[in-house]
Amino acid sequence: MIDTVVIATDGSESVTRAVEVALDLAERFDAAVHALYVVDAGEVESSPEKLREELRAALESQSEDALDAVRDHADRELTTAVREGHPAVEITEYAREQDADLVATGTRGRHGENRFLIGSVAERVVRSCPVPVLTVRQLADD
Repeated sequence: MIDTVVIATDGSESVTRAVEVALDLAERFDAAVHALYVVDAGEVESSPEKLREELRAALESQSEDALDAVRDHADRELTTAVREGHPAVEITEYAREQDADLVATGTRGRHGENRFLIGSVAERVVRSCPVPVLTVRQLADD
């Protein structure tokens, strides 16, 4: 039984299909839906000091757009949240706090060496999250 679904979004094109699949699944189980955006603290911290506040503000603005995109696809009420930190850690912690039954996220579908060199938030969530994680790959036509 799925009672609570957390959708992790970064507002990218690769997440659009994951949002649609997760909302469809939530509809079928009449589950509560949470949409989560994480402002990547590592990205902010690695920027030049005098640009950090400007970058943080831009990322927070992007979070509003990303969460609005989830709302636009939803035919049901949902809870939204914005966190700042390391995305995989924050997603996992939020899922625990909400007693989620499922976390849904998109993946950019990197292959080969790039996947190992670049890493992936989705992969880290799969490895660390205590609940099932649904990763949805963007289709080639998307």
